[in-house]
Amino acid sequence: MKTSFFKRKEPLTDTQLLMTIAIGIFVVMYVLAIVLLGGGFRRPKQIFDMLNDNASLIIVACGLTIVMIGGGIDISVGAVTSLVVMSCVLYLNSGGSIVVSVLLALGIGLGFGLVQGFLISYLEIQPFIVTLAGMFFARGMTTILSVNPQKADHAAFAELRNTKIEISWLGYTAKNGNRMPAQIELGVVIAFVCLVLVFLLLRYMRLGRGFYAVGGNQRSALMLGINVKRTRFLSYVLSGLLSGVSGYVFLLHTGAGNATNADGMEMNAIAAAIIGGTLLTGGVGTVIGSFFGVLILTTIKKIVVTSGLNAPWWQSITTGGMLCFFILLQSVVLSRRAKKKKT
Repeated sequence: MKTSFFKRKEPLTDTQLLMTIAIGIFVVMYVLAIVLLGGGFRRPKQIFDMLNDNASLIIVACGLTIVMIGGGIDISVGAVTSLVVMSCVLYLNSGGSIVVSVLLALGIGLGFGLVQGFLISYLEIQPFIVTLAGMFFARGMTTILSVNPQKADHAAFAELRNTKIEISWLGYTAKNGNRMPAQIELGVVIAFVCLVLVFLLLRYMRLGRGFYAVGGNQRSALMLGINVKRTRFLSYVLSGLLSGVSGYVFLLHTGAGNATNADGMEMNAIAAAIIGGTLLTGGVGTVIGSFFGVLILTTIKKIVVTSGLNAPWWQSITTGGMLCFFILLQSVVLSRRAKKKKT
């Protein structure tokens, strides 16, 4: 029997293929921006600024990826994030402690996850209807709390918010001669911790594999002995919990709360997940792809602004166009792979 030094490589799964496409498009897009537009794109600090501005979106996208892999949807995440921000601001301004404010944020997110997950999984109400109601409820509560925009006037929180990791050698020298170091906010560290934990959950844990099985085919999941209702319930619990974390990270970045906080975040998170290769039909997706989906959306917006198209509708138009492009690309790639498997 002959042994080969070269093992035959396994073909990429749909999840791996779509994630690879998203990463490749981001790299090509950013390289073209560096070559054609230059400016801030040539500075490593630009990447760190993108991460600082979108740390909360990355966390929400992680939660939505879990839900979408399981075949569901959650459009309440942006409103829950906003409610967490406003609630924590009011609590901190009343003289509360940072530890309790963190628990408050997690409690609000967990509460929404538990209620919505129960209604969707055990009472079998449509996810869109339940999370739409959750979105309206959270936005309404935020409006009640935010009579006026509130700034977090808390000494210990201000110190925590100003905690940043500086990487001086990745900075640049401004026109006035001052050295501008690249800075990583605490929220980015939290976002990466969430990203790694969710990646490990989906890749190596039984619950994570259960999400893929339920999203792919519920009947097959039942035959494998997976508790479908509990698995779907836990996906919404995790999404709500991550929304709570996102709210606190959002507050760490802005330091203030008002009724318009995180407006449209749920749509951006869904778009990022889809661009990153997560299918709305369930069973396919990864948080790494969603992370690069966030970077792609942010890069598009930066390119639009750098090109001189400062009107807000241009960002919406380009985001919509890119989303349609990725949906079409995913459809073509997956249909061609299905045909090859048949032959």
